Amino acid sequence: MLTVEEKLEIDKAIHEVPVKKAACIEALKVVQQKRRWVSDESLKDIAAYMDMSPEELDSVATFYNLIFRRPVGRHVILICDSISCYVMGQEKLTDLITKQLGIRYGQTTLDGRYTFLPNPCLGTCDHAPALMIDNDLYRDVTPEQLEEILGKYA
Repeated sequence: MLTVEEKLEIDKAIHEVPVKKAACIEALKVVQQKRRWVSDESLKDIAAYMDMSPEELDSVATFYNLIFRRPVGRHVILICDSISCYVMGQEKLTDLITKQLGIRYGQTTLDGRYTFLPNPCLGTCDHAPALMIDNDLYRDVTPEQLEEILGKYA
């Protein structure tokens, strides 16, 4: 069930678009921001509120890679795996994250702190390699910086 606060935020998004359904991504983001992911139950509640079928909304949710349809950790690490980041050292950063946290792509640490995911582009090719933790973008990341960056979220 959507909370009153979630409904109020969704209503703000609805008022900014000409058609209610056009705010469906914002509605998904509102719920995810409050709950860290969008469960099947939440998706059904959002769909009903947006006058959409659950299937229609799920097709939107699963298209966007930043809508999480499974539980994630308190901090989501997105590492850019575009060709620019790959050429500039993304693979080494991925290996270091995997070793340091003991998880691979798509996994969450046992303590629920981090989920590690690849991302096709973070839009900063001129400062590769890049990674994002929650809403914080890190550019020109070197292996030496990684421990300090992760430490900010410990």
